[in-house]
Amino acid sequence: MTPIGLIAGNGTFPFLVLRAARQLGHRVTVVAIKDEAFPELDALALELGETTVHWIALGQLGKCISAFKDAGVSRAVMAGQVKHVKLFGGVVPDMTLMKVMFKLTSKNTDALISAVVEVLQDSGITLMDSTALLADLLAKPGVLTAKTPDDAMRADFEYGYKVADQIAGVDIGQTIVVKDRAVVAVEAMEGTDQTIARAGVLAGPGTRVVKVAKPRQDMRFDVPVVGVATIQAMVAAGADGLTIDAGKTLVLDGDAFVNAANAAGIVVVGRGAA
Repeated sequence: MTPIGLIAGNGTFPFLVLRAARQLGHRVTVVAIKDEAFPELDALALELGETTVHWIALGQLGKCISAFKDAGVSRAVMAGQVKHVKLFGGVVPDMTLMKVMFKLTSKNTDALISAVVEVLQDSGITLMDSTALLADLLAKPGVLTAKTPDDAMRADFEYGYKVADQIAGVDIGQTIVVKDRAVVAVEAMEGTDQTIARAGVLAGPGTRVVKVAKPRQDMRFDVPVVGVATIQAMVAAGADGLTIDAGKTLVLDGDAFVNAANAAGIVVVGRGAA
């Protein structure tokens, strides 16, 4: 069995990658980030077999590399979120990560993770496309729900694309919320669900969520992700439409995501690949 590594952050994304890797016959070494990855990973690893889980603190890059090298891992997948705000007081970097951070001219997502990827590469560990094992979960183009957008919603989406593409292009965030062709909320470090909630407070029902990939999206990390939790956040905020980039956005909960949207009367559209 070919060994493969998994760097696991928050959410269900790592669980899906782990299951897919085992189904393909890989022996998996999981490096799980404490206080980010779900503790249930241990139980799943035991259930699936041929899987070892190492729990490390955020910032222990050297320990991550050592775990992979000891297991003979030369390819790894990064899956799940790590709260970016932890850079402001939640990270105690080891010497390996310290050397990375000293070289950074900015601490945005692309700069930080790209530097980590370079260190992994120098250590003989290639980071794979994070969707490679889950290609069937990538959003399809077109209307994905029973309800279709009306002219007003389409106008909001088109307006939102212009703004969201620019914001994603400078690595601020990948989600904005609009209403009546006005930007209500912009995602930064707080994450999509909190951005949606804030928009509901500011503008009330009828907001539309525009989530995009970066113009030069590196599919190895920070790939846009939606799931049932996204729909739940929209329901709570009174949002009635969501557009995501087809081919570049993972729909983690598959049919359950679409069923939840249909039950709530929410429109979901996959923007065709550019």
